[in-house]
Order: sequence, then C-alpha cells, then structure tokens
Amino acid sequence: MPFKQPLFAVSAATLMTLAAAVAQAEMPEMDLDGDVEAGKEIALDRSRGNCIACHVMPHGEAPGAIGPALVAMQTRYPSKQDLALQIWDPTIKNPEVVMPPFGKHGILSDKEFIDVVEYIWSL
Repeated sequence: MPFKQPLFAVSAATLMTLAAAVAQAEMPEMDLDGDVEAGKEIALDRSRGNCIACHVMPHGEAPGAIGPALVAMQTRYPSKQDLALQIWDPTIKNPEVVMPPFGKHGILSDKEFIDVVEYIWSL
C-alpha cells in the first residue's frame, strides 16, 4: 500500500509555495535613480515599454487613451517609490486594471524599469 501524506502536510507545503510566489512578486529594494533619456526611449518604444500605447504623454506621437495622461506625476504620486510600485504592479491598487505589471512579470529589466520610472517621474 503506498504511503499517503497527511492532508495538513500537503496544505502546509501548498501554503509555503504560494507565500514564496507572493514574495517574489513584491518589488525588491532598488535604487530608483535612473536615466531620464533612456527611460523616455523605452516608454515611447512600441516594442519595449510602450507606455504611449495607452497614455497621452509629452514627446509621444499617436498616443492611446486607455490610461490617464502622464503629466504632473510628482503631484499625483507623493514619492518616486509610490510611482515605481504602480508601474511594478498596478493590480495592487486595482485588480481589474489593464496595465500589465511591468516589474512583477519581468516585462522590463531592472535597469529599464528604473529608467522608465525616472522618465515618468520627470513628467
């Protein structure tokens, strides 16, 4: 007769796996001093950051209108960290949002992410 693992042990293992996945999704501590020009290039690049596909923003041509205009960002976000968290995983504030979690899903490298945050913060 095969050995059967107790139900509580399986549940504990499952919970530990889920907790590890959630921990990985959190934004790691990082220095948010990026390169504005590099971030601008990524944000306007339709094959990389592609912020322009959904947001009206300075310097962009043919913007989308799905998301809010990216203007007065330092007024809208009390800190660069708050803005970074929104870009990292916008589903934290709104689970129904269509904006992809650029950091959490690894859509951008850490360097690209930091540069985009720096550019958007400058708007």
